[in-house]
Formats: sequence, structure tokens, C-alpha cells
Amino acid sequence: MSEFSRRPRRPRKAGTPGTPGTARPQGRPNPRRLAWQVLHDVAANDAYANLLLPGALAKAGVSGPEAALATELTYGTLRGLGLYDAVIAHAASRPVARIDIRALAAMRLGTHQILGMRTADHAAVSETVALVKKVQPRAAGFTNAVLRRVSERSREEWIALLTADADEAHTLEVRTSHPAWTVRALREALAAHGRDPEDIEALLAADNTPARVCVTALPGVADRDSIAQEFGTPTPLSPYGVHLDGGNPLAVPAVREGTARVQDEGSQLVALALAEAPLGTPGDPASAADLRGLPWFDMCAGPGGKTSVLAARARETGGGVQVVATDASAHRAHLVEDSTRVFADAVEVHAADGREFGHAHPGAFARVLVDVPCSGLGALRRRPEARWRRKPSDVTDLAPVQRALLASAWDSLAVGGVLAYTTCSPHAEETLGVIREAVDRLGGLEVLDAPAVLAGITGTDAARFASAEVAGGTCVQLWPDRHDTDGMFLALLRKVH
Repeated sequence: MSEFSRRPRRPRKAGTPGTPGTARPQGRPNPRRLAWQVLHDVAANDAYANLLLPGALAKAGVSGPEAALATELTYGTLRGLGLYDAVIAHAASRPVARIDIRALAAMRLGTHQILGMRTADHAAVSETVALVKKVQPRAAGFTNAVLRRVSERSREEWIALLTADADEAHTLEVRTSHPAWTVRALREALAAHGRDPEDIEALLAADNTPARVCVTALPGVADRDSIAQEFGTPTPLSPYGVHLDGGNPLAVPAVREGTARVQDEGSQLVALALAEAPLGTPGDPASAADLRGLPWFDMCAGPGGKTSVLAARARETGGGVQVVATDASAHRAHLVEDSTRVFADAVEVHAADGREFGHAHPGAFARVLVDVPCSGLGALRRRPEARWRRKPSDVTDLAPVQRALLASAWDSLAVGGVLAYTTCSPHAEETLGVIREAVDRLGGLEVLDAPAVLAGITGTDAARFASAEVAGGTCVQLWPDRHDTDGMFLALLRKVH
């Protein structure tokens, strides 16, 4: 038991979804019905598709082509929601807010099949009407009429109709199905991180391209080559990643055992960068040795993917280095426990607010990861519904939390230690703005050359990762269209005194 008072881990319950021993129900429901249920819950209950759909597929025992169809129906509909709602409103001659939510979820599903898939129009209409007859029978005739009007035009014809006389910005908003403020924010982010703002169309197109399922073969406990040989291909950047050929990661034994974790390649890279960043104060090489036995700290750890990577690398360094993980949510803290169960002897998990925990343990950690809550604008390809929920005020509202977490994390860092500040957003106010303010506000801070650290990990050119220079150091910005990762931002900060 360490000074951080480890909280006992909860035992895994036999028969929980996705674990051996779970009974599979008889029969296989229609993939369209599964997709409709998720879309309805997203619209009616503010649920998240990436959390709902895997459980729904597992509970129903759906796999293979049927699971792939349900996944495309769900995520494809959510990605195109802005365009599809505009089409439905025009075809229905009323705002979508005046359409019954059950019927609307089905209409969105049918519209995606007509305009975004190769489904024959008559089949898309008839299947959707049959679904509505089960979930809201009174709306079946109305749904039939609306979808028949939708099928009268192609996707490009609808876009031309809806953007007639519109300016370029609105046309881009409709065509790419992104809210106007998101388009503006991403265009500004490109410029802030040193890219051409005209790359916006490529970036938005990447948001609308399904992300491949990626897993981390945790070093020391999983064999990446074996996983890649049987289930996919090695990732081009992370030395521990595998892009799966199939969509169900639970088909991989290492995932079921917890020695491999579903995780975007960008998330792997930022955790690895922290683990590889040079410790010690400038001009005093011996100071790094004083930090080798200190624990590492993952401040906003849930659901635990980055904690797992840190734990694996900490174990490889030897010396019994512990990883302490906190999350303000008890539920997410339990997810961290599950994610790190193969490192149970080396990871301490606490349901605690990082803003308090960090200040309470000054100078205690050699490496600190603070992956702050953010707008999520870099992860829209994986969480497409987020683009319709976020608003500009969210960035402003989250700013005090981001800065408070960073300040607490800085307090917890030992002299000579390294802190990784990261977000899954390229928004300038959540990334470079925070780091520039930290340079002015926090004492003894050195911004490291983060692209050089990533270049050492990936064996590629540092320039491909570079964002802007801040106080003599350089930050990293990953992009879906350039790196085929989520849009992760990374700054590495070393405490020099």
C-alpha cells in the first residue's frame, strides 16, 4: 500500500456484456431496428452512439456483415444528420422539430440509405416504413410520403436545391454536414497550427470517413505481430498499434484478455510521448536519475486507455514505477480499473477531482498526463453526434477547467519532471492558447520539442507532426486527414525549477 492509499478494485462479474459466459439471445434482430434504437436514444436521451452500439450488438448476438450494416446505418446517419434533416424538412414541408422523434429517427435512417448508401430506393422506403409501423404506426403513411419525395432527387441534386443562392460557407456546411461554427473553428485551427486554411474541405471529408478500428498491443503483455498477422495490419506510426480488418475487436483474444485495448493511434502516441520524453533539469544530467523511482500520474484517466499504455511502459522501465490514475467520475474510475486490470499491481485508481488531487501531492510525480475535457472537435469521425451537440460557448465554459487542471498537474510535478498536456481538439483556445498562458503564468516551465520526441517513437520526420512554436519549444497537432488519427494536440512541458 503506497502513500496514495489505493482504493480496492471491484471484482469483475461473470456474465457481464462482452465477457466470457454471457448468454446470447435467440434469433438475430434486424440491423435496421438496432440502428434505429441507437439513433432514437441519441436524439431522445442525449446518448452516445459509440457507447450504445457495441453493447447493443453484443446483447443481440449480431456480428459479421449484419454488425457492419448496423454500424454503417448508425454512424453514416449521424455523420450526415445536418444534410438529412434539411432534406427531410423540405420533403415534409415542416421543421424536423415538429416530427415525432420515433418517426424522425426512422426517416433519418431511410434518408441515409437513399442518399448515402447503395440501397435501392424502393427497398429503403419499404424497410423504413415497415420499421415505423412497429415503433409509431400512425406515422407510417407520412414516412412513406416523405421518403418517396426524398428519393426523387440524388444527393447532389438535393445539395444544389438546398444551397441555391447560398454563400460558400453555407454551401460547405450543408455539403459536409458540419455546423457552421465548427467549420469556422476548424478553419481557424488549421491556420493556428501552421496549415493552409483551404485544407478545410480535406479535414471535413476526413471527419465523414469512418475511422478504422485500432487496438494497442500493450508492450510487455501482448504480441503486436501476432495480432496483426491474424487480425489486421500494423499501424504506420505507433509501434504498438494494429488496425483491425474486422469491426469487432472482441474477436481478438488479447482484447478479451485485457492485454490489448481499443484505442486510436493518436491516443497511443501522446501517451508514448510522455513516457519517452527526457527527464532532468537542463545542465544537470544526473538529475534524471533522482526521478526514476517516482510514480507517474494520469490526472483525467477515464476510461483508461492511456493509463494502460503508461502502465505498460512504466513496467518496462523497471524499478517498480507506479502509475496513479484519477478521474472525477466514479464510473469512469471503475472503467480505468477494468482497462488496467493486467497491471493491477502497478496502478492505483482514485475517484477524485484532479484539481484537488494534484495540489494535495506537490512534487510527487516524475511524469504527469493531463488529458483535459474539451470540445472534442478532433474526434468527430468517431463521435459524429458530438458535432450537433457542441456549441461555441462550450469552448469558453471548459476553459477554466482546463487551466485549473493544468495548474494542479504542474504542482504535482517534480522538478525535472515532464508534463503532457493533451486534448482531442485542435481548437486554438483549447490548445496553443492554454500553453501560451501557462508559459506566462506558471514558473520554471520549459516547452520541449514534442515533434522530435514523436519522431523518435515513430521513426519518421518530426516536421509532419509540428504545430506552432511556443517559448522556444514546439507542440504537436495530429490531424484525421494527414495522419489518419483523431485530432490530438500535445505539448510536453518540463519543470526546470
